[in-house]
Amino acid sequence: MTSLYTDTLSTLTDALKADGNFRTFLTLRKSAEYFPIVEFSDNQGTVRQAVNWCSNDYLAMSVSDVVRNRTVEVVSESGLGSGGTRNIAGTTLHHKQLEQTLATLHRKESALVFNSAFLANQTTLATLGAAFPQGVFISDERNHASIITGIQASKRPKRIFRHNDTRHLREILAELPLEQPKIVVCESVYSMSGSVAPLSDITDLANRYNALLYVDEVHAVGLYGKRGEGLAGEQGCADDIHILNGTLAKAFGVLGGYIAANTTITEFVRSFSPGFIFTTSLPPALCAAAAASIEHVAEHESIRTLYRNHVLRLREILRKSDVPFVQSPSHITPVVIADAERCKALSARLLHDFGVYVQPINFPTVPKGEECLRLTITLRHTEEQMRHLANSLATVLKSA
Repeated sequence: MTSLYTDTLSTLTDALKADGNFRTFLTLRKSAEYFPIVEFSDNQGTVRQAVNWCSNDYLAMSVSDVVRNRTVEVVSESGLGSGGTRNIAGTTLHHKQLEQTLATLHRKESALVFNSAFLANQTTLATLGAAFPQGVFISDERNHASIITGIQASKRPKRIFRHNDTRHLREILAELPLEQPKIVVCESVYSMSGSVAPLSDITDLANRYNALLYVDEVHAVGLYGKRGEGLAGEQGCADDIHILNGTLAKAFGVLGGYIAANTTITEFVRSFSPGFIFTTSLPPALCAAAAASIEHVAEHESIRTLYRNHVLRLREILRKSDVPFVQSPSHITPVVIADAERCKALSARLLHDFGVYVQPINFPTVPKGEECLRLTITLRHTEEQMRHLANSLATVLKSA
């Protein structure tokens, strides 16, 4: 490779490093038995332990007997890989059963499974936009990168409304002709700030102004709603959401993403979306494990009650230790640092001096000036671990 390429790439990467935003990946050894305790090697190569406080395995389903046993069972029966794309030998009974399970969970006619929720967002939005040459996207300013790239790939115009500002959304919708195709896109729970969308109000506006509504529920499925169907179900407006995006990772503890919608929409997406058509499908064992996880979480409402109590208890302990945090309406608890270098330094000290693993969240994941330590509790965290986290945070924040 000539300097024409390496110099350009190095310049861009060096700028990230200079700003303190270059990402380093901590290599972990995860144990199903001891999760959320993980092992890592320090700078001297010594293997050490830390408590993971930034996992999105919220309900610890990835290490549950439900998921592990079903995975092993189907791997023993069918092997691991699917052996094809969905169109060519890669649609197994387990793929179809998972899609039916998801459609039932969300009370939609059908669902489509993708290899990730990022891919589901990106390829669905790009394909939808391409179907409407006169269409326009109307997107929340804090939407996830997968939504942003999907809209960009559609090559359709977009309008941005202020975060969770339904008045601004109404103004934009009112400016557009009623007969013009409009796709409103938002999330239900925003992953970095923990803010929650006013979905009932947004669905009302979408209906009033003849807009298609697309909602990303990846940080809500499994955790909200009577059966874990998400925030839309909890707010009673799921029937008015035309396309719902979710994940099989996070609360369900497996891998993959999906959309749930009416059959007209899913048949269109599966017929025209390159990200669905031209890729090997998920392993059957993961589909079976995801279906088992969804069914287990749906049938045990007590899991969500226990998880909410865990979140409340963590915040109570943080408050008593004088640790400043954002009192978000969701389960996500950010500690705002607002400086990239300090955020990285605090994270490193927590890890090496206190055995607390909290990944620093810097640009471009969050805007510059909003760098934070994002705390995400799981059902496996203990009271003792909560107290240790609070004491460790209080110490490093006071001394930094």
